[in-house]
Amino acid sequence: MKANESRNLVPHLFRLEYTKMTAVICRLFGLRHIEIAEDIASETFLKATEIWSFKGIPENPTAWLYTVAKNKTKDYLKRYNFFEKEVLPKIKNLDQYETEVDFTDQNIKDSQLAMIFAVCSPVIPVQSQVSMALQVLCGFSVEEIANAFLSNKETIKKRLFRARENLRNQQFKIEELTEQEITGRLNTVLITLYLMFNEGYFSKSNHNIIRKDLCFEAMRLTGILAENKLTDVPKVNALLALQCFQSSRLSARINEMKEPVLFDEQDRNLWDTALIEKGNYHLIKACQGDELSKYHLEASIAYWHSSSAGSEKWQYILQLYDQLLLLEYSPVTALNRVFAFAKVHGNKAAIDEVENLHLNSSHYYYALLGYLYDSVDPAKAVEYYTKAIALATSEAEKKQFEKARVKIRQG
Repeated sequence: MKANESRNLVPHLFRLEYTKMTAVICRLFGLRHIEIAEDIASETFLKATEIWSFKGIPENPTAWLYTVAKNKTKDYLKRYNFFEKEVLPKIKNLDQYETEVDFTDQNIKDSQLAMIFAVCSPVIPVQSQVSMALQVLCGFSVEEIANAFLSNKETIKKRLFRARENLRNQQFKIEELTEQEITGRLNTVLITLYLMFNEGYFSKSNHNIIRKDLCFEAMRLTGILAENKLTDVPKVNALLALQCFQSSRLSARINEMKEPVLFDEQDRNLWDTALIEKGNYHLIKACQGDELSKYHLEASIAYWHSSSAGSEKWQYILQLYDQLLLLEYSPVTALNRVFAFAKVHGNKAAIDEVENLHLNSSHYYYALLGYLYDSVDPAKAVEYYTKAIALATSEAEKKQFEKARVKIRQG
């Protein structure tokens, strides 16, 4: 029983605490020693797996992990004389240096925020910055990063290797940035948090269709930005509003059988009204000034989805999608626009809109055609859902498409 409990808990805590642990240790050692920080964090969780399976889970497992990580860090400094050889010569003011490994909530928050801006440095190409931040700060695997960029794993591996080499060569340290540096790097930081949230909300990994831990972690980090006077700007509030609106429906998107529930079939009583109100607050803050980002438009779309307005809301949603495509085209946005188009102009008209996109390599393309053909030509709908199942990589999505296909066949 002890082994089973630890096998379930350790992966959960790893997702929540590993990146926080790494950020704090990196802040102490410097980014060029990131592998050391990652090794210490990994060894901590390995020790938890070994000990908890025999002795049982401690009363406060998170505190246990941070105590072990703190001791391992101190042991490393002593064993390799790392402090005297590598850190001490570079410290100009010894009185300001904190030798204690500080795993308090505030320092974890400060370390993660400092680290994400440090990783998003202009000496690294933008895509590499985002890839690095997703791996180091968000705990993404190479496969998950490849999914986020619609790329292959080998490309991402090379990108991450070059990014880490840059950090080492530049002898990067996590230190306080100037206002200009923060402003210059903010867009990349927001892209990272946007992708992190999307992987949680539309997960393509681990056979899950939703990963709440990623959604709430992305929202927490964005919230830290919104609390900082230098980053409390409209586009940050717009992204936070988007995350709040989307997260408000998380409980309604999965049924008791862990199956996805389509928007039209969701139980509104399960929607989190507190998160919707928080989204409204940050959307109002986002609208101060003349800036219009993709986060503003997506947050506005999410607002209408979360509102109690009737079918007339789809006209506004369609207009927002039109603006979003002009601002920044993406295949997913184009397909989502067609869904809104169907609500306004009907399924027959929407079918032409989808086919004109020619997104034949996307399973979402065939799934949308299956949805639209359901009321027009059920046989074709089955055919398209079959193609969507063949192309989908997520088991949860395959089950969702199979359920729709069975429902059509049963009439």
